Amino acid sequence: MNQDNYSSDPPMGQDPLVLLKTLQLLWTKQELGKLKEEIRRGFARLEDPLAGLLAMLESSSHWKGKGHSLEYYITTELQLWIKAHPAVPQSSTKLKKLQARVLGMLSQCPANLLDPLISIYQLHTADRNYLLEHVSHLYLQGNYKEAAILSIKLKLQPDQDVEKMCTPLLLQDKANLVEEYVAEYPELQRKLLQTLDAWCDLSFNIRDIARPYQGLSKYKPEKFNRRVLSKLVFRLLERFHIDSALCPNVINQQHLRTLKYLFYKRFVEKTMTEENWADHIESTVGENRWLQEHLVQSLLRHCDARGAARWAQRCRVPPEMLPQPVAEELQQLHIQDRVEKVTKADNYEASKKKDYYQLPIPRENIHFLQTWEEMLQCWEKVLQPGQVVGVDMEWKPSFGMVGKPRVALLQLALKDEVFLLDLPQLLEQAEAEGEKEKLPHFIQMLYSDATITKLGYGMSGDLSSLAATCSTLKDTEKQMQGVVDLLAVDKQLQWGKDSRKVDGLSPEHSHEQRGVRQPEKGLSLLVQHVLGKPLDKTEQLSNWEKRPLREEQILYAASDAYCLLEIYERLCKDPESFGLGSNLTDSLVGKQSKKPRAKKQLNKQEAPSPSEQECQGPRMEPPCPSAPISPQEFSVVCDNMLQGLGRYLRCLGVDVRLLDNEDEHRKAAEIARREGRVILTSGLPYQTLRSQVGEGRCFSVNCSEKTKEQALQVLKHFNVQVSLGDIFSRCQVCNCNKYLKVSREAMKQLVESSRQESGEHSAGCLGSQSCSVTMPDCDTAQPGCTPHSEQAEGMEQCGAAAVLAGDTVLQVTAIPPGVLDRAELTDFYCCTCCGKVFWEGSHFGRIVSQFQDVLVASGDTQSIYELS
Repeated sequence: MNQDNYSSDPPMGQDPLVLLKTLQLLWTKQELGKLKEEIRRGFARLEDPLAGLLAMLESSSHWKGKGHSLEYYITTELQLWIKAHPAVPQSSTKLKKLQARVLGMLSQCPANLLDPLISIYQLHTADRNYLLEHVSHLYLQGNYKEAAILSIKLKLQPDQDVEKMCTPLLLQDKANLVEEYVAEYPELQRKLLQTLDAWCDLSFNIRDIARPYQGLSKYKPEKFNRRVLSKLVFRLLERFHIDSALCPNVINQQHLRTLKYLFYKRFVEKTMTEENWADHIESTVGENRWLQEHLVQSLLRHCDARGAARWAQRCRVPPEMLPQPVAEELQQLHIQDRVEKVTKADNYEASKKKDYYQLPIPRENIHFLQTWEEMLQCWEKVLQPGQVVGVDMEWKPSFGMVGKPRVALLQLALKDEVFLLDLPQLLEQAEAEGEKEKLPHFIQMLYSDATITKLGYGMSGDLSSLAATCSTLKDTEKQMQGVVDLLAVDKQLQWGKDSRKVDGLSPEHSHEQRGVRQPEKGLSLLVQHVLGKPLDKTEQLSNWEKRPLREEQILYAASDAYCLLEIYERLCKDPESFGLGSNLTDSLVGKQSKKPRAKKQLNKQEAPSPSEQECQGPRMEPPCPSAPISPQEFSVVCDNMLQGLGRYLRCLGVDVRLLDNEDEHRKAAEIARREGRVILTSGLPYQTLRSQVGEGRCFSVNCSEKTKEQALQVLKHFNVQVSLGDIFSRCQVCNCNKYLKVSREAMKQLVESSRQESGEHSAGCLGSQSCSVTMPDCDTAQPGCTPHSEQAEGMEQCGAAAVLAGDTVLQVTAIPPGVLDRAELTDFYCCTCCGKVFWEGSHFGRIVSQFQDVLVASGDTQSIYELS
């Protein structure tokens, strides 16, 4: 076809289907230049281009396909054409018919056609009211998800009621769609947050919200409670950078949880000093009367009247809020209390010197720097070629509040002195003087100088917080050289099982003022192994933003940085005695660090576990992996955010406890300690949970990964070897690993008897009835196990159900019709705990295909049942 064929236009009203055939021929020949020209000429010939496009799409069998199809090409070309050729006004009747066709197609079209088709519609008709009516109609029909998606695509949100649109989505656990709905509209974001906060008011009956939506499909009441809504509020506040003061109910309840946690640390665990605890109480409670009332109640539960009065005085609780006995004690407090307090403090300090690592340098060599003039001496001494610097950072713990932590103190330790940099003050001064890049420049020079060895422990988390404090430093990790992360070294060290007693110091030793000492972990454990005594971590959860810093805080901060120098020196002098290679010095000093993969920001007190850290700086031999274990040897408790992961792991035979949606996160720690389980959690709860269990007993899972990838991550980290025999070796409902093997004939008897008698003998037991059932030779009865020949004891027919010895009712009525007639099924497997019935099926194959990369070869020939 030559150019002359296009020189004259035929009359208006060309058949769009004839045009489509021409376009299909050009598309087949891949003559895209001619195709583009013919599309534009064809639209010019059509009486109504949009109606013509709809006719072509409706007649094509490929328009619903994904990717860049001919239909996609035609639609995007029409989008460009209509922009250059505005539509001619049409009659209202014809326009409404056209609108109905477009909207009907919008509900079916694939994602790649949705945007251009909507754009064409808006350019062609611009009838917003009709769109709103259509979306409202979808909503009234109960198509809430479709109504929301269409509203987002058509940008109708400003004309809609955000609470009305989002409520059913939240009831269906579609929080991500709710976020997308308000993403581009700050005013709607604020309205949504105010609504969610009102729902979180303790006086509000949250069940009232769901009443108008009775019968809602996919309603998930377990996902609709104050705890879940609070998490959503925090996520929205952080994502949209909104002041948390907009949500007082959620913030107050978070502060109340912080208050309870602080009381636990001080009065139960006894691992927080009085001054440290009081600092946090003051900053948490402040002048909030509601929180002050809860503070008084907690004081009365943990102290006598005098103790409560002393703390009430320290935390400035108004006297009129105190019960009469406490108020009277408050008036009678006298100097003797303070004398006793000082004496006890002195005794405690003496005990600490005996039990914990002590700085080997005099106090006058610790410098707290708040001005740039003071910084100059630090600059000159630190930035010396060949210098070895211990680096650490501190910030105020967030206790689950919104936002990334900002560094409040940067510690730099040299051989003879330690510099503590008041980072907020120094940054503020530099900005006031118009030299805000001065301090970041110093830090960048330090980290990028390969001739200076920087020592740290878990440096990736520190540098992430540093970047959040000063955006100029966001690329520090990419530029740094000469970095030695002792966390990576710690992972290499092979400590014996009995090596936790070092130099006669037993972890069980404690001072009466401190309470039961918690097991050492992290840097403190490394210090204990290498230097003989652990770090005193009682100031770890300090309010590092409060000025002036207390003397205990200054000593703690200096020790945290200085101990790195001593560890490094000891390891370099005698690496072989610690199980390290003799070339440790050569491998550690002055090497350029590798940029670790970015990790989710954590609080200082939840520094990433060894599982989440990569080696920075040194090129070292990878740590020896832990010995492989089977799923039966691996037991976990999954936080309520990871129930999907828990079910996946249970499919693979792992012993999994799942928290209920209403459970507090701390219940995971209680279960882990009581039953010896590993905690699987994610996000902010990791900080609190990892501090309540032993080292390596809490693992942070990447929330952004899909459930399968999360499961693979856990299996790889803990070196869990899964075989075919492990798959479905546990009941997917109750986690039990003991099954009763029942032949198909016996199961037929049970099912038939249950169905016959369900209406006649609903009360009372019919007496013992013999059934041909056998107990397998292994705990997890699966097809392929060799059963005992003896009868299972204690099984009887009671009413409409088969009952085991422990009163477990077999759920035989749940077996679908037809399953018992399948000739290939010879046996059924009944959970002895919950009575769920399983049989062989295709579900096994699907799981095997998903986890074939982690399955290990075994002699298993067992087939696997499918959940009924």
